[in-house]
Amino acid sequence: MFIGQYTYTLDTKRRLAIPAKFRKLLGKKAVITRGLDNCLFLYPMKEWEKLAQKLSQLPISQADARGFARIMLAGATDVTIDNLGRILIPDYLTKYAGLNKRVVIAGLFNRIEIWDEAKWSKYQQKTEKEAGDIAERLKELGV
Repeated sequence: MFIGQYTYTLDTKRRLAIPAKFRKLLGKKAVITRGLDNCLFLYPMKEWEKLAQKLSQLPISQADARGFARIMLAGATDVTIDNLGRILIPDYLTKYAGLNKRVVIAGLFNRIEIWDEAKWSKYQQKTEKEAGDIAERLKELGV
């Protein structure tokens, strides 16, 4: 299970170190793709296969389903964790997420999110202010 948040530096070659406790759960290979809210999602292969299977079952006759599958699947690539615990983030994903030098790596149970530090801070402040309202809405889902 991925939990916690860490701040790291993206080097000039777009390599990003992954926290040691996350590397153990990821293994040597993982999949990185466009996430929601302009972050990146990093999945262990097993979790990615589950998600990709669900996405492949979406009805191609629905525009929203096609669009979401394209964002997630066409934007995905496999990454290898090197001996120093780093991944290489492709240029198109770095641009999509607006990653600069400082990056936040956040664990969200079955995936890791990768955020530009400034965007993460802004998102986190907004979400923390709305936490009570969010909790009320999630009550309907049994959370």
